[in-house]
Amino acid sequence: MRAIWKGAVSFGLVNVPVRLYSATENHDVQFRQVHVTDGGRIRYRRICQIDGEEVSYDDIAKGYETEDGEMIVLTDEDMKDLPSKTSREISVVQFVPRDQIDPLYFDKAYYLEPDKSAVKPYVLLRDALAAEDRVAVVTVSIRTRMTMAVLRVRDQMIVMQTLLWPDEVRSADQFGDLGDDTEASEAELSMAHLLVEQLAGDYEPDDYEDDYAAAVKALVEAKIEGGEVAAPAEAGETSGEVVDLLAALSASVEKAKERRGEKAS
Repeated sequence: MRAIWKGAVSFGLVNVPVRLYSATENHDVQFRQVHVTDGGRIRYRRICQIDGEEVSYDDIAKGYETEDGEMIVLTDEDMKDLPSKTSREISVVQFVPRDQIDPLYFDKAYYLEPDKSAVKPYVLLRDALAAEDRVAVVTVSIRTRMTMAVLRVRDQMIVMQTLLWPDEVRSADQFGDLGDDTEASEAELSMAHLLVEQLAGDYEPDDYEDDYAAAVKALVEAKIEGGEVAAPAEAGETSGEVVDLLAALSASVEKAKERRGEKAS
């Protein structure tokens, strides 16, 4: 596996050379647009909406659309003076309690691997983060743009996870009635707690499977082998009527008990 970035973590007077690797990979099913009659790939041309001419890459610039629909053209000359960073340093700003970072702010995750000469300071930083139950808030430049990130520990490795900026996280205040004036009865709360207890357990990622991806793979393999493909059964229609909350919770508890092999009450 090739590193996608090389640099160093700096905190205080300590400098830890590291290599950056993507911690995740997208296994989402990817489709191509093709001509249904012969399977030929569909290609797209860069056409100007005003004159209808095809445009070469050399004649393409960045455009910023204003709120009133005006298009502002930004050339490479315009962009060259914008703030950009090419530093190879992951600079620690502060160490904060782990639970102070709302997971909603987390973005892309990377593994940090130390150079052979930097294993000891890497272990020092890793073990200090784990012992203090803190994460390191850092600044880092990826693809010339500075961004905020955190360093945290996972499976004996330091993970760097970039953070969204505050204005990129939507506030819940923009939504309507969230039930602030609605109260559940004691019986409903008791049944809800019982349901939580019945479904309680430890999260094991391997217990879950992307059934859509598996079904697509099976479909493609059947096509390749020339076999017949059975159409999936259609889901039954729902009546749309509002059911009693307490009754629904009670039924859910009974189903949970059955799945756990317990006797239904």
